[in-house]
Amino acid sequence: MTVDKLASYNAKRDFARTAEPPGKRRAVRTKALAFVVQKHDATRLHWDLRLELGGVLLSWAVTRGPSADTKVRRLAVRTEDHPRDYGGFEGTIPENQYGGGTVMLWDRGTWKPLDDDPGAGIAAGKLHFILQGERMKGEWVLIRMKPDAGKKTPRENWLLFKIADEHAGGDDLVATYTTSVATGRTMAQIAAATDSADAGKPPGFRAPQLATLVERPPNGDDWLHETKYDGYRALIAIGGGKATVYTRSGQDWTDKFAAVARSAAALSARSALIDAEICALDADGRPSFGALQAALKDGREAFVVFAFDLLEHDGADLTRAPLTTRKAALAALVANAAPAFVYAEHVRGGGERMFAALC
Repeated sequence: MTVDKLASYNAKRDFARTAEPPGKRRAVRTKALAFVVQKHDATRLHWDLRLELGGVLLSWAVTRGPSADTKVRRLAVRTEDHPRDYGGFEGTIPENQYGGGTVMLWDRGTWKPLDDDPGAGIAAGKLHFILQGERMKGEWVLIRMKPDAGKKTPRENWLLFKIADEHAGGDDLVATYTTSVATGRTMAQIAAATDSADAGKPPGFRAPQLATLVERPPNGDDWLHETKYDGYRALIAIGGGKATVYTRSGQDWTDKFAAVARSAAALSARSALIDAEICALDADGRPSFGALQAALKDGREAFVVFAFDLLEHDGADLTRAPLTTRKAALAALVANAAPAFVYAEHVRGGGERMFAALC
């Protein structure tokens, strides 16, 4: 009999009231396992460490937050498994819901177990692993504490601590890093945006930034370089469970791109404004303007959306944030989107080399 690892998660939440994603188990991955840490101001402020394993996120609530000091042991209370989609969640859980309070995406990256069988290690009460995050790096250990004799507790208490390596010591992680790795916002800003009346409203149309003709590609690591996709530029506004597709001139083409609107509306955001290119692929799998025109003429919904910027998210205007911050938030938002909704990757620096390669 298959065990539903997300039954407890789903049973504790009313998804008509909370913006948290419903628990759906994803395909099991064995490489590039994700981890996230979410700062959570609930009944008590804590940091939720989540490690992907077996298609879900194993979760521990770390009191006082992680420390890179090898002498510090942090209490980490094991909580219910969370869905992989939860790794992109940032916002406020309503007060009358389980875990009510503000949630910040505090760190993220990949993790690698140093045990041959991490599942067996967890069952035995010890997990040794490497984190490659934006803030937490290097070797860490989780060890399960023995329960008090004769005392029953519904949850397991573990200890999280840092192993001595080149990433040990240094910054006080909790005091140094106080903003979101996805949106650059503080806890107060996240709470204010979520509580705003605009948080669930679909954003209005914004005229997109257009290409500027130059003699040669710019060099230097301050530039991000992206592929030019041969399709229709679109601004996709999400809110209230619906999505509107605007052309670059502001025309509403939702009817023409109904499949795109449905995929966008299914994203786990109360509201968002995504800058993207809508394409159709030819027989060789390349974006083709001719294939796009043919699909529109024939009424076929054979579209692929290449999303490359996030201008607004859950009532927050992100246009003043760095492009790298906006793209990181976008990557988290579309991480588990429909297959036809794709995050547009980029290359940092090396403009002339990339231009030559594309030519």
